[in-house]
Amino acid sequence: MNQSPRPARLHCGIVLRVQEDGCQIPREGRLSFVQYAKLFPTPRTERVSPGHLVAVANQPGSSGVVVWRWYDAVVLGQESGMIRLWEPAHGEVIAQRRREYQQRTPGARAYLSAGLPDADWWVAGPVVTKAEDAEVELAEVDRFYTERDLWNSLV
Repeated sequence: MNQSPRPARLHCGIVLRVQEDGCQIPREGRLSFVQYAKLFPTPRTERVSPGHLVAVANQPGSSGVVVWRWYDAVVLGQESGMIRLWEPAHGEVIAQRRREYQQRTPGARAYLSAGLPDADWWVAGPVVTKAEDAEVELAEVDRFYTERDLWNSLV
């Protein structure tokens, strides 16, 4: 049984400003600066941009730690059960849909990411203006960190 300490919960934030050591997100009516988890790949200013959705793990004594990022991508179409999207940093990407994904018309925007088991790239819910409305797989991110004993490596 995994005994790693886990944050109280994960929540989403929409990135406003980016620095190498953290980013600024709106949270509960004010702006918060959140650091990146130690294992978050660098250079971070090239991997995270304003508008990206991030998963933040609550950490005692801090405003949280960014543990995951979703890209804001444009849906180009569907082919053979896969979704074709375009994202500025990666160009065209073929992604598997997560259960949060519902059919989108070409031109719609959806959250795209990589790294969870079972898919190189995957797409979830539609892009939203308020982070708490995002339909993404926070439970999968939690399970990813728990199964790999990553909670101890946040800071």
